[in-house]
Amino acid sequence: MEPSGQRTVLIIEDEHTLRRALSYNLNQEGFRVLTASDGIEGRDLALSSSPDLVVLDLMLPKLDGLDVCRSIRHEASTPILILTAKAEEVDRIVGLEVGADDYLTKPFSMRELVARVRSLLRRVQLDRQSLGPAQGSAVLLAPDLAVDPAARKVTSKGREVPLRPKEFDLLAFLLKNRGIVFSRDALLERIWGYEYSGDTRTVDVHMRWLREKLEDEPSSPKCLLTVRGVGYKFEA
Repeated sequence: MEPSGQRTVLIIEDEHTLRRALSYNLNQEGFRVLTASDGIEGRDLALSSSPDLVVLDLMLPKLDGLDVCRSIRHEASTPILILTAKAEEVDRIVGLEVGADDYLTKPFSMRELVARVRSLLRRVQLDRQSLGPAQGSAVLLAPDLAVDPAARKVTSKGREVPLRPKEFDLLAFLLKNRGIVFSRDALLERIWGYEYSGDTRTVDVHMRWLREKLEDEPSSPKCLLTVRGVGYKFEA
């Protein structure tokens, strides 16, 4: 039986030496560790074992890391930390667009890896505390829109709209603070966590997704508004 409160991390990495090093260091930090050496094994293990966090390499045999990320995110809100040897900005943005929560570019130190894992897990805990039942279950309402923080459910014009975890958090935060303009940096701090190391385009990507799902004309939004040179706000 694992210790009470012990978190489980799944490592999906095909490079044997790195996989062992990751496993050893996370074990030393008190985590329970599961490992997989290819994309198919990793995807299946992620969906069957319900880990608290997934460390996912992009370059995997049998199934590409981005496809693994899509599969996991389609079924679960498990935080995903991508490992990539590619430093190009486009690869980082693509990784975040398919549902990853953060990325780490190789080479990296094990100390930084452990810090990122802890930061992601803290962020998930803070999300649950700030938007869960403990904060009250009052449904947030706007014309043709209802956001239920307790059930994490969004209804638009009478139909339920499935959102990714960070899409939901961003929408709920803006709706709760309707009319107030928040900068991209402020939204990164509030939604992704104070220790988030990504760039502000992550916010732009998630806003685009929300508009595509909720606005009649995403290119001319009526509620999820851009305030040029400042940031974003929700205006009913």
